[in-house]
Amino acid sequence: MPFFGNTFSPKKTPPRKSVSLSNLHTLDRSTREIELGLEYGAPVMNIGGQSLKFEEGQWIAESGGNASGKEVQRLKKRNLQLEEENNLLRLKIDLLLDMLSETTAESHLMEKELEEVKNYSRRKK
Repeated sequence: MPFFGNTFSPKKTPPRKSVSLSNLHTLDRSTREIELGLEYGAPVMNIGGQSLKFEEGQWIAESGGNASGKEVQRLKKRNLQLEEENNLLRLKIDLLLDMLSETTAESHLMEKELEEVKNYSRRKK
């Protein structure tokens, strides 16, 4: 018999709130797109009379300027390719220079050893 009564008395949990009353989650994707108009294209905005369209993670100008947006994108891509090729060629030049330095150092060592052998053989005579 406990002195202070029953110490373990859990409180009742409040009733759960009901889930969303919307039945949209029961519809399949195509029905939701038709019903709610979720079929939309790329975002487009107009700033200062120039129309910009968001494609493949970048804003592309649709109108105005001397070159089209697609041409600018093509040139940017080509520029990136040329920069990567340039970096590769620089790396190859550095590698060739290292190889040339190593070969030159080995050649100098061999010449020095050959000189020492010649001097040694002259002293022996």
